[in-house]
Amino acid sequence: MSDCEATTDASTVREAALAARAAATRLSTTTGAERNAALMAVARHLAASSWRILAANRQDVDAARAAGRSTTVLDRLAVSGDQLAALARTVGSLADEPDPVGEVANGSVMPNGLEVRRIRVPLGVVGMIYEGRPNVTADAAALCLKSGNAALLRGSSTARHTNGVLVQVIREALADTGVPVDAVQLVPGVTHASVRELMSLRGLVDVLVPRGGHDLIQATVRDSAVPVIETGVGNCHVYVDQHADLDKALAILLNAKTQRPSVCNAAESLLVHEAVAPAFLPRALSALTAHGVTVHGDAGVRSFHPAVVPATDEDWACEYLSLDLAAAVVDSLDTAVDHIRVYGTGHTEAIVTDSQSAARRFVAALDTAVVAVNASTRFADGGEIGLGTELGISTQKLHARGPMGLTALTTTKYVLVGDGHIRGGAAAPLA
Repeated sequence: MSDCEATTDASTVREAALAARAAATRLSTTTGAERNAALMAVARHLAASSWRILAANRQDVDAARAAGRSTTVLDRLAVSGDQLAALARTVGSLADEPDPVGEVANGSVMPNGLEVRRIRVPLGVVGMIYEGRPNVTADAAALCLKSGNAALLRGSSTARHTNGVLVQVIREALADTGVPVDAVQLVPGVTHASVRELMSLRGLVDVLVPRGGHDLIQATVRDSAVPVIETGVGNCHVYVDQHADLDKALAILLNAKTQRPSVCNAAESLLVHEAVAPAFLPRALSALTAHGVTVHGDAGVRSFHPAVVPATDEDWACEYLSLDLAAAVVDSLDTAVDHIRVYGTGHTEAIVTDSQSAARRFVAALDTAVVAVNASTRFADGGEIGLGTELGISTQKLHARGPMGLTALTTTKYVLVGDGHIRGGAAAPLA
C-alpha cells in the first residue's frame, strides 16, 4: 500500500465519521415512531431486494471458496434466501420492541424537593469491526437505528460485496424516512489503514465493538483510542453432573455442539462426572461420532470409544468452530469448575443437573457472561432471550455484559428538575 492510498483511506474514514456524528445529532431528536417507521422501511427494502443481496453473496462465497477458505468461514459468510427473509423479519420486529431512549432508569426526589432522574440516551456513533457474517451488517444497523445511534460498519473483505449491497439497500430505505441516510454507513477503504483510522477517531466515534476471532478483538482493544466494548471468543463448556438426567444431557450436548458449530455459542468442551461417565459417555460418543464430530479426549474418555483421539493441552483452550470437541472425565463439580476457570473464555457455560444445590454452586462459582442450567449454550443469543437480536456477546464487566441488545447501546444521563433551587439554600421562588 502506498502512502497516498493510506492518506486517502484515512481522509475518507474521517469524512464518514463526521457525517455519522452529524447524523447522530439529528437522530437524538427523532421520535421513537420515526425510528420505528425507518425500521419497517428497511425491512421492506431488504425483502424486496433479496435478489440483489443474494447475488452479491454468491460472488463473495465463490471468491472465498476459490481462495481456499475454511468451511467455517464459508458457513459464516453464506446467506440463504430463508436466512435473508428471517433477517428482514427480525429488523421489522424491532419496531415492536420497547423504545430504550428516554426510559427513566431510576429517579427520586431529594429532601429539598429537587427531582433527580437518570434517563437512557443513545451512545452516539457506534463503530463495528467484524469478520465474515453479513447478517451482522443488518443486525447492527437495525439495533443502532432503534436505539438512536449512527452506525459505522467495517466488515471484512471476504463479505465486501454482500455488505456493500446490504448497506446500499438500507440507505435507500432511509432516504424516504425521517431518519438521516448517513445514520448507516460502511467505513470506506479496503486496507488496514482504514481500520487504524477508525480506531483513532476518539471524539467522533463514541464506542467500537469488535466481533470476530481472538486476534481481531485483542488488536482492537490494544490499539484503539476509541473506547471498546470487548466481545469474546467462545470456548463454551457443557458439564454433565453426577445428578444429571442423561437423556436431557445428551440432547443438550448434541444441540450445543452440532446445531451450528461455526458460531461462538457452540459447545467446544465436554466435562463428565466420573459417577455417570460409564452410563453416559458410550451413548454420547456414539451419537457425536454419528454426527461427524471428532472428539479429542483424555484417557478416561478414550476408554469408552475407539474413535476418540488423544487431547493435547491446546485442545482444552481451543475454540474449534468446527465439528471437533474436547472432552474429559472429572471427579467432582469443583474439578469441573476449576477446569473451566483455567480454559474458559468468560462467554457461556452450561451444567446439566437435577440438583438445585449443584446448579447454584456452578452458577455462583463461574465468572462468565452467561450460565445455562439444563439448557444448551446455543441460547446465549439476543434473539433467543427476548432482546430481538444482538450486536454481539460482551465478555467484559463494564456497561454491557452478555448478549448486547438495545439497552446495551444506550448510556444514561442525569436530569435534575428544580424550582429555583440553589445549593446551600432553600428553593428560590420563581418570578
